[in-house]
Amino acid sequence: MTRRSLLTIAAATAASGVISPANAQAFDATPTMRGGSNNYRPGAPIVERIGGGGFWMRGTVRRAGDGAPLAGQRIQVWAHTTEGHERDPNSHGATLTDANGVFRLEMPQIVPAFGQAHAHLAYDGDEFETVFLRPVMASSADTSLTANFVLQPV
Repeated sequence: MTRRSLLTIAAATAASGVISPANAQAFDATPTMRGGSNNYRPGAPIVERIGGGGFWMRGTVRRAGDGAPLAGQRIQVWAHTTEGHERDPNSHGATLTDANGVFRLEMPQIVPAFGQAHAHLAYDGDEFETVFLRPVMASSADTSLTANFVLQPV
């Protein structure tokens, strides 16, 4: 066996996933994003939908370390939309994750504020460290936005 064939076999094996780094299954906690907590309202109500809807905010919530999905976690969402500013109480709502750690909340179309179309999300429960996210949309014409959380137990 030549050195070239050995390297070829090693590369093919690694690409197939048979050999992987020991930490490949580790999930690092999501850091809080700068500006994520702007206009946050503690205790925003759990709602079926914010306003008239038409835009979907979605994502997953997992535990740091093993990446296990977290059911029943409260995620608050707020944004500048076609129906109100992100500081307005009626532009805030919360939802709970399902058994697979997935959340979805329908809300009005997000529109640019300060030049960027973006949302704000927060995990603010007691079991894990608080995380604020401020994802920016690729286009203000998008009708959905995904934000995923990996939470660190307190």
